[in-house]
Amino acid sequence: MSKPTLLILAAGMGSRYGGIKQLDKFGPNGETIIDYSIYDAIKAGFGKIVFIIREELKADFQEIFGPKLEGKIDYDFAIQSVQSYVPADLGTVERTKPWGTGHAVLCAWEQTSTPFAVINADDFYGYEGFQIMADFLANNQDPTCHAMVGYQIKNTLSENGSVSRGVCELDKDGFLEVVTERTKIYRQPEGQIVFEEGDTLTNLDDNTIVSMNFWGFMPNVFPVIHEMFKEYATKNLHSPKAEFYIPTVMTHLIQHNLGKCKVFSNESEWFGVTYPEDKPTVTEALRKLSEQGKYSA
Repeated sequence: MSKPTLLILAAGMGSRYGGIKQLDKFGPNGETIIDYSIYDAIKAGFGKIVFIIREELKADFQEIFGPKLEGKIDYDFAIQSVQSYVPADLGTVERTKPWGTGHAVLCAWEQTSTPFAVINADDFYGYEGFQIMADFLANNQDPTCHAMVGYQIKNTLSENGSVSRGVCELDKDGFLEVVTERTKIYRQPEGQIVFEEGDTLTNLDDNTIVSMNFWGFMPNVFPVIHEMFKEYATKNLHSPKAEFYIPTVMTHLIQHNLGKCKVFSNESEWFGVTYPEDKPTVTEALRKLSEQGKYSA
């Protein structure tokens, strides 16, 4: 049985962070967050890494990660450009940002032949999540069953501002019914987690499961994504900020009875760098993990 592939979403601009945070150094020996994800992925049993990046980042990624991965795991690059997979008859697209995470996955079609997982480059997920996902992808026999590793909302907040999270609703068997993007979630001074929508505040339980963009798919999903994106690109050709997200793909699969999504909850503490002010917190957390012996060179 083929080992699963890990797609790393690294083509985003990082507008709120103010730089290319995917390549920023956070670990005690100058490691990027990607280094930790790859370490955990190899340990969990993944067999290939695909970096989804912009063309202008390829040389940097090759220089940084190539020497570390040679002889340890197969790796490749998928380029996400604004023209990638856009129907030829639509002509040249006038936009500066790529089309979003769903489009990014589509851009890795040629490099991906096995069941695969998708993660963000700038998020630390912890080993438990990679082990859960690797086991699912290696053993799942149902081509219509996909997966998501979910995190408890209390473990995914930033002390430096609000965050966007995909809030999940599950059925009684632990399959995803709905994932709703909430763009302004934070903990109030008195402790309650809320999300803002217009002038309305809605409470969220601390243990609410949210998506941190840690998805698992069977490879037969690519043709579906392709057809969806062609339609989306046609409708949004003149909407330069429109984005085609992975949850849009999963929702389509569920609503049209084309697939289902098993949600695996884990209690690991996620951390990431939404804001520049998050860096010291992440750096300290990684230092502690290294001191505990969980990560070594």
